[in-house]
Amino acid sequence: MAKKEKSEDVKKEVGTVKIPLLLLEKYRTEIISLMTEKFQYANAMEVPKLVKIVVNMGVGEAVHDSKILDAAVKDLETITGQKAQIRAAKTSISNFKLREGMKIGAKVTLRGRKMYEFMNRLISLALPRVRDFRGVPDKSFDGRGNYTLGIKEQIIFPEIDVDKINKVVGMDVTFVTTAKTDNEAYELLLAFGVPFKKKQA
Repeated sequence: MAKKEKSEDVKKEVGTVKIPLLLLEKYRTEIISLMTEKFQYANAMEVPKLVKIVVNMGVGEAVHDSKILDAAVKDLETITGQKAQIRAAKTSISNFKLREGMKIGAKVTLRGRKMYEFMNRLISLALPRVRDFRGVPDKSFDGRGNYTLGIKEQIIFPEIDVDKINKVVGMDVTFVTTAKTDNEAYELLLAFGVPFKKKQA
C-alpha cells in the first residue's frame, strides 16, 4: 500500500512523464538515509536537497555576429528542453566593442521534473562522451552549498547534431542545493552520481 502511495505521489509531483525519474526515487529511497547516517541529522527534513540547476551559456562573439547567439540559444533549448532566457551585458566595454544591453548569452533554470531529467542525462550520457574523461573537479563549490561545472562543448549532449553545428560553445552548469557546507553539498551530489575525480589518498 505504501509503495503504491509513493508511486502516485511521484506522478502527482512531476506530472505525466515518459521516463521514470530515477534520481528523484534515488533521493527518497537511498540518499536521505545515507546522508542522515553520515551527518547525523535529527530528521529527514534537515537533509540537503537539490533545488534547481541553472545552465548558463555565454556567447561573447555575439557582439560581432548575432546569428552565433541565435544558434547557441537553440542548442541550449534543445539540451534542456526549456525556453532560454536571453542575457544582456550590464556594462559597456569599449575595448571589446561591448555596449550595455547588448545580448551576449542565455540561461535556463531547471526545477522539478526537468531538473532531474537533465541531471540524469548529464551524468549518464553527456559527461561519459567527454574525451579522456576522468571525472569532474571537486573544487568549484562556492561555500554556500552550490557547485558549478564548466562544460567546454555543447556537442557532448547526444541531442545535438554535430553535423549542424557552426560554432562550438561551452556552458556553466550550477547545481543549487540547500546544503549549509561544501562538504554536505559534495556528498549530496556524489550520492546522486556526479562523477567527481577520485581524491588522492
